[in-house]
Amino acid sequence: MLVDSPPEPRAESAPAPPKRRATRSIGLLVSVLVLLLVFLTSIAVGAKSMSMDQVWHGLFEDSGTYGDVVVGERLARTLLGLLAGVALGLSGAVLQALTRNPLADPGLLGINLGASAAVVTAISFFGVTSLSGYVWFAFVGAALVGVLLYILGGARGATPVRLALAGTAISAALYGYLQAVMITDGAALNKMRFWTVGSLASANMDTIKQVLPFLVIGTVLALSLARPLNAMAMGDDTARALGAHLTRTRALSMAAATLLCGAATAACGPIVFVGLMVPHIVRSFTGPDMRWILPYAAVLSPVLLLGADVVGRVVARPSELQVGIVTAVIGAPVFILLVRRRKLAQL
Repeated sequence: MLVDSPPEPRAESAPAPPKRRATRSIGLLVSVLVLLLVFLTSIAVGAKSMSMDQVWHGLFEDSGTYGDVVVGERLARTLLGLLAGVALGLSGAVLQALTRNPLADPGLLGINLGASAAVVTAISFFGVTSLSGYVWFAFVGAALVGVLLYILGGARGATPVRLALAGTAISAALYGYLQAVMITDGAALNKMRFWTVGSLASANMDTIKQVLPFLVIGTVLALSLARPLNAMAMGDDTARALGAHLTRTRALSMAAATLLCGAATAACGPIVFVGLMVPHIVRSFTGPDMRWILPYAAVLSPVLLLGADVVGRVVARPSELQVGIVTAVIGAPVFILLVRRRKLAQL
């Protein structure tokens, strides 16, 4: 388990020079433009590719074949990818700040597995077969894991090490439960096989409407925690001296991560590495200031997720690879590289 020691207070509290702030602002604007380009590309690319003119007509003018394809299928898929990317990026950034471990993500703390275990339970014991049913079970599972993690992590006395250890224990227990149910229940195994890899292929507007309130609340809550998380990064004693309420910040951080990760996992399955890679990469050029890490993560995470979804549609035509497979293929070597860099830095 890799847990960072708190950085030096001076590095965190010193204000950025005006030139650096301007560079960050321009970089964020460029990132938004890149996201817009990827968004349009995601709508244009599919089993039947379309030009940008056709996409425009399908969205705003045409009511024929192209409009049906774009609005009815690809737009919903792209919107879900956008929302899920924002949720995974923000939840990963918050959890990394909370545990003071830049290699942390929702999977490390068991939130993804909580949603997966709840879906397996719904399929195996309650006979749930529709995506609208999966959504609510998955969200409740993620929320329960968030509460359990906070309690086992020490509640008022929660520390980064305790949270990480509690997450590891919860993940191990849930993984054992998942395997036991799926092995003993063939129906659950068959129905879960597609859902567990993470996919945007089943996206529809009804699913988006169901998870949107949770994503909005979680996003607002996460962005509002930037300053308290900055204070906590300097250590508990310094944070208290700066007026930060540690217990409240930790509780709200867990609530935000649970809302975001639970809703995203409920809608499109457990997509890995997005919440790990993007905040870590963003931190390399924004520095440790959460006021910049969170907005950048919210913009660049959907770029990665939608880009991976487009790649999955292109490389396996006329079929497709689920986005969870593509992000895993990309994320695994990146994770190994990050771990090696950290080990070399500690020598």
